[in-house]
Amino acid sequence: MLKELRERAVAQCRISSTNAVLRAREERLAKQAAVLGQLKAMEGNPASGQGCQTPPVVFPEIKFDLKMEIERLRNLRRYTAARRCKTLASVVLSALIQSYTIQAFVNPANLLSSGFTGVAILIDRVAALFGLTFPTFAGMVVLNIPVALLSWKSISRRFVVFSMAQVCLASLFLRLFTFRPILDNLMLQVVFGGFLYGLSIAVALRGGASTAGTDFISLMVSNKTGRSIWGFVFTGNCAVLVVFGVMFGWEPAAYSIIFQFISTKTIETFYHRYDRVTLQIITQRPKPVLEAYNKAHKHGSSVMEVMGGRSKQRYWLINTVVSSYEVDDVMQLVRLYDGGAVVNAFRTESFFGNFYRAPIE
Repeated sequence: MLKELRERAVAQCRISSTNAVLRAREERLAKQAAVLGQLKAMEGNPASGQGCQTPPVVFPEIKFDLKMEIERLRNLRRYTAARRCKTLASVVLSALIQSYTIQAFVNPANLLSSGFTGVAILIDRVAALFGLTFPTFAGMVVLNIPVALLSWKSISRRFVVFSMAQVCLASLFLRLFTFRPILDNLMLQVVFGGFLYGLSIAVALRGGASTAGTDFISLMVSNKTGRSIWGFVFTGNCAVLVVFGVMFGWEPAAYSIIFQFISTKTIETFYHRYDRVTLQIITQRPKPVLEAYNKAHKHGSSVMEVMGGRSKQRYWLINTVVSSYEVDDVMQLVRLYDGGAVVNAFRTESFFGNFYRAPIE
């Protein structure tokens, strides 16, 4: 008796499962038929040769407000002026730190700094062996002029001008000021001197300039390869250090390698040109913003229509990934074409796919 009841229960479960499967199959077929019906409704007339076409994206037309546009241009000029003042302040501070480090750490410890400044110091010391003089401040300017002319079209004129201003100011400070060493221990001079020297370069780079020389060359190379530039800088400096070690002893050259390694790591810590940032731009003027963005930058982007949670108005969300140094330029561009846009920026830890790296400005 129990066996028969068990078999009947199993049979009923099988029938129920079969019915459920059949109902699910019928529902799935009904959904597929509905989708096919929608696709057929979207098809064009076969006689005219038109197929199924995706309707084009149409952005709303925004009325042009002259007073608002004038006010935006004024704000943009103020923003640009503020950026130039920031760059100039960074250049002055960088030149002051660099000249202080050379007089208070590099020269007392008999070290050789990186870049063309180090080459100028080496030329000065070699000239002193023959009873001649070639001041470091003069060598810094003379050596950087040919490289600046070479980089005039390859990098950016504004970048080259501010970088040469940093070189000239550092040369002037070396001529005008006299800084006394504050440390007697050689290792402390190497460590703290390397940190301050790297900091002076990082301050200039973050402000939109550089200390010129090998920075120009390395930036031009990095724009073509997309790799971190400071390995190239360190390799070039090692070649100069070999000459320095042959002529003035390997112990000062070894300390100089430590000095330059610390300065290089300091630059990498404070300057993040190769970081990527994701931007989410919410705007009511997507057409002019996208046209200006695509013209100024070569990064891809995606656009979707969204609705304001509080205002219930239509907005467009533009997603794009840029380099960290381009964020300010994109912000400036968005402010110009839509002063009411909202931009959310956050760091991108991982990125897969092609990524355009623009030449530095």
